[in-house]
Amino acid sequence: MMRWIIGSSLRLALLAAFTGLGLSPGVGLAQDKKVEAFDPKNFDGRSTKIDNEWFPLKPGTRLVYTGTTIEDDGKPMPRRLVSIVTDLTKVIDGVRTVVVWDVDYKDGRLAETEIAFFAQDNDGNVWLLGEYPEEWEAGKFVKAPAWLHGREDARAGIAMKAKPVVGAPSYAQGWGPAVKWTDRATVDQMGQKTCVRNGCYDDVLVIAETSREEPDAQQLKYYARGVGNVRVGWRGKGEKLKETLELVEVVQLDPKALAEARAKASDLDKRAYKISKKVYANTPPAEAVQAKGNQP
Repeated sequence: MMRWIIGSSLRLALLAAFTGLGLSPGVGLAQDKKVEAFDPKNFDGRSTKIDNEWFPLKPGTRLVYTGTTIEDDGKPMPRRLVSIVTDLTKVIDGVRTVVVWDVDYKDGRLAETEIAFFAQDNDGNVWLLGEYPEEWEAGKFVKAPAWLHGREDARAGIAMKAKPVVGAPSYAQGWGPAVKWTDRATVDQMGQKTCVRNGCYDDVLVIAETSREEPDAQQLKYYARGVGNVRVGWRGKGEKLKETLELVEVVQLDPKALAEARAKASDLDKRAYKISKKVYANTPPAEAVQAKGNQP
């Protein structure tokens, strides 16, 4: 699930981003915050029941996307992204999160595999509390730029608002300065229609994402009620990858397939303690929902 009182440099970056979005530089900037006010007390025992209409995360759901990115040689590279909502949970700063496992293939070869941690607060906002990604190239492990809320100055961010509104201030999707995770989002459009290989969707929400590192590039994500992300696009003169993805499949895994996904995601979580020691130190391991009898 890639790309998520301000200082002057960040304000200039946001100014460029808003200009690229065609918005007035004054819209919302006075209220923008580098990080969101994350309060663990605003999450109760239902934090893993993520039923936000724009961003539902039901354990066992598998979404498959296909598309392209533009590589350094200027040629399009085929992409395939598989995202599975596992039945694992992980506690981060006292908040129990849902573990989502993503696998990204470029031209049929593994490019990245990651686990990401989401929780829904009592107001219905879905938060991203961190990620552990492993990047691969030509079959070899390259790096794991992980971040978790509360570690190395990282802060949780909002993956999806409970009630998105066009014209509202942008919001941080997380803040992980150690790995340059500075993604921000703005509600760009609502009430749109889009068609992908999986079907056509009405009343679609479009979120524009940017970052401090790439202020003149935007990733556009299209969300359908009850489904989630159905399309990814781009705009902006600074956009290099020009990533496009569309939803091609949504299925509910059977118990055997879900158990296999759980095992793979659990393996990633275990490796993180060895590869990303500073981030993962003293955090409890991911565990199956059944282990605590806590159904999301």
